[in-house]
Amino acid sequence: MQLWIAPLASARRLAAAMALAACGASAAMAAEVSDFVGSYTGEAEIAAGEDIHQRDLSVEITETKEGFRVDWTTITYRADGRVKEAAYSINFVPSDRDDVFAAAMRKNMFGHDVQMDPMKGEPYVWARIIDDTMTVFSLFVDDEGGYEIQEFNRTLADSGLELDFLSVRNGAVKRRVDTFLERQ
Repeated sequence: MQLWIAPLASARRLAAAMALAACGASAAMAAEVSDFVGSYTGEAEIAAGEDIHQRDLSVEITETKEGFRVDWTTITYRADGRVKEAAYSINFVPSDRDDVFAAAMRKNMFGHDVQMDPMKGEPYVWARIIDDTMTVFSLFVDDEGGYEIQEFNRTLADSGLELDFLSVRNGAVKRRVDTFLERQ
């Protein structure tokens, strides 16, 4: 019986070593900000009640001196011919947590980049990178204390990014968009 215990213990040690090596390999394969840098464009159809709206989407991710910036634009084409464009630009800086970035959306009185205040109706924004996905979160608190959180998952893919957008208001999914953004 002892002849089987030693090989079994060795096999367990080997399996544990292989698992640790695999974890190390996957950690080494985690994306860096530089992997996302570039300009991307795409289209999506968005259901708004019974209406379907065509949207053009673009995002540009650039490295900055202290972190990175995400600029994105959405152009919505309405059935009645109206066109609505919304553009956003947010700088992100590293936080005290690995792969989690704070939004640097305004300067305080000392000239330091700081987060906005959701209790004043401003969005609270942060980003993270997990494996090959950069996610930008935006939290809004309304006047009645309810909330909306938007989640932009941008996953590296051949020749672009897979975009998975989710908007949740007070626990209910408000909108979801899945599309491909081609690298320009």
